[in-house]
Amino acid sequence: MGRWVAQVRRRISSPIVTHKTQTGSTTGSIVVLVSGCGTNLQALIDAAANPGYGVRIAAVGADRDDIAGLTRARRAGIPTFVCPVADFPLRAEWDAALASQVAAYHPRLVVLAGFMKLTGEAFLRQFGGRTVNTHPALLPSFPGIKGPKDALEYGVKVTGATLFVVDAGVDTGPIVAQTAVKVADDDTVETLHERIKTAERQMLVDYVGRMVRDGYSVKERKVTIS
Repeated sequence: MGRWVAQVRRRISSPIVTHKTQTGSTTGSIVVLVSGCGTNLQALIDAAANPGYGVRIAAVGADRDDIAGLTRARRAGIPTFVCPVADFPLRAEWDAALASQVAAYHPRLVVLAGFMKLTGEAFLRQFGGRTVNTHPALLPSFPGIKGPKDALEYGVKVTGATLFVVDAGVDTGPIVAQTAVKVADDDTVETLHERIKTAERQMLVDYVGRMVRDGYSVKERKVTIS
């Protein structure tokens, strides 16, 4: 397996990190974290079933049990783990425990796929620069949990989805990729969000595969896939 080389400095909230993989590496592993139904996870499971995709889902973790995302993983024979915030007296202790559980699977990349908890200092110390998340808007516009609603109310004609490298902020990390979705005159928040999610899933599958297979670098705000 390729060896990661990381050099980290901090500026504002975004890390300056360089990651490289050696060519000719074996299938790269990822850990996916979920909090809900796991439709993005399912897209990754379906893609990983093809050996040509070059990505192996080593484990799926969650912050709560009895969710559809974990059921999808178990049905596919993927190891799972649960790390509830309520099990720890301090949020920092939960964050450290989550990092430890993820680290046990030695992932090349960590994918937050509808994971509704913010990762903290301990997690980012270990996985900063190699954790990605999606957002249903074209960042830096409309961050936060109401991206499609805010875009629709603002009257934009085009919105979309963003894949970004997670940093210490909320939806502030370096952008890996974006995909555009036109806003129809008769759109509701629900219809717009559904089209965004469809585009988001395809983007996630495409770019997670490329990042794992080819390697990537993050310098300042610029993400480059090798």
